[in-house]
Amino acid sequence: MNTLIAIIGLGILCLLFEIFDARKAIIPIVVIGLLAILGLDISEFNNPNSYYNNMLVVGKFSSGFSGLFIILTIFLVSLSHKFYENHQTKISDFIAIKIFLLAGAVAMVSFGNLAMFFLGIEVLSIALYVLASSNRLSIKSNEAGLKYFLMGSFASGIILFGICLIYGAMGSFDVTEISELSRSAELPIWFPIGIVLVFIGMLFKIAAVPFHFWAPDVYEGSPALTTALMSTLAKVVAIATLYKLVKTMNADISPAFQLIIVIVSIASMTVGNIMALRQINVKRMLAFSGISHAGFMLMTLLSISKSSGTLLYYTSAYALAGIAAFAVILYVCKTKENEDITNFHGLGKNNPLMAAILTASLLSMAGIPVFGGFFAKLFLFNQAIQAEFIALVIIGVINSIISIGYYFKLILAMYTKEPNETKIPTPTVYYAVAVVAIVLNIALGLFPSFVLDLL
Repeated sequence: MNTLIAIIGLGILCLLFEIFDARKAIIPIVVIGLLAILGLDISEFNNPNSYYNNMLVVGKFSSGFSGLFIILTIFLVSLSHKFYENHQTKISDFIAIKIFLLAGAVAMVSFGNLAMFFLGIEVLSIALYVLASSNRLSIKSNEAGLKYFLMGSFASGIILFGICLIYGAMGSFDVTEISELSRSAELPIWFPIGIVLVFIGMLFKIAAVPFHFWAPDVYEGSPALTTALMSTLAKVVAIATLYKLVKTMNADISPAFQLIIVIVSIASMTVGNIMALRQINVKRMLAFSGISHAGFMLMTLLSISKSSGTLLYYTSAYALAGIAAFAVILYVCKTKENEDITNFHGLGKNNPLMAAILTASLLSMAGIPVFGGFFAKLFLFNQAIQAEFIALVIIGVINSIISIGYYFKLILAMYTKEPNETKIPTPTVYYAVAVVAIVLNIALGLFPSFVLDLL
């Protein structure tokens, strides 16, 4: 609760800096503020509590994921300094929106009441709609914002309808009461229908097949830093919230629900990887890669009682690799019209460190040993085998092998092609964010128990 209040206070402080024309101090103060809030979140980790008649519930799950969200926001805010250098008058708005988005994210994993869950999802979604269309002079950005707004509004409407049906069946928004009542033998038909509708809405938010059509266009059209936010922070928030919803509603008990999870997981992995093989735009490629990773993350819903640590580990490894990759993409494509693979030709000769970081992050996403992504998939497959979903694991391994194809397409472009242009200077902040993110990813691979045993 204190974490959420502190985040909202920091967002308001950003807007006050604009009033007093202290824009240069915004990013350093916000980064220091977020580090302090991270300390506050850690202090709440072993102190479970509920607030406002169970509206917010702070526990190990919410504190663990909130910590990850705060770390990702620190990276995204740090990258904002160079990304918005031509829009200095608007920098406080962009940073404040990111901070309020973080508040929505924390509310989404800390909800103890379906009303708070919906409030959190709307705060996060509205911030994303604004950021997606924030490049007003770009037709692609305007199209991405409008497409995301329309599709997101439909998804939110479906979630709200599902919540109404759950309330109609149970007579309460409180998830503890709903959890207890859902164990009874005779449940109204509205309850499973409500769960299905909420589940469909959340599948849209994580861009899982067949609700993934918006992702490639929105990722490509949005400003690169917004795409980085969507592919890391927003996706991680959505999957963590879906996990908590399924756990509190006891939906995982149903064999029919498990079958749906298996089908959606296989479809997401396969469609995401096959479509990514055809892409020449790096942001579109990472959008389809994110769809396939959503399929992997959904596998945690098959053994909910003991997979929260695995989900935190997987999302951490995936998000850190994504942040490192986007730091390099921002550097390479800063002055370009698009993010096509041709822009990365010869990066290994022009900037060996940035090329090495991008290579490492792609290898982590592909699940190559040493990196966090390999161990994340290993633990995920191990749990799925224990839950006796061996066919799903075999398909997951095949998809991991397919993904190497398109990741290596970008790696080969960096190391085997001649540079298109002379070397351009690299801003220190891009180096710092990319190096720290990939070092943390490798540290996750070397010391997996540090995160796995948290929850």
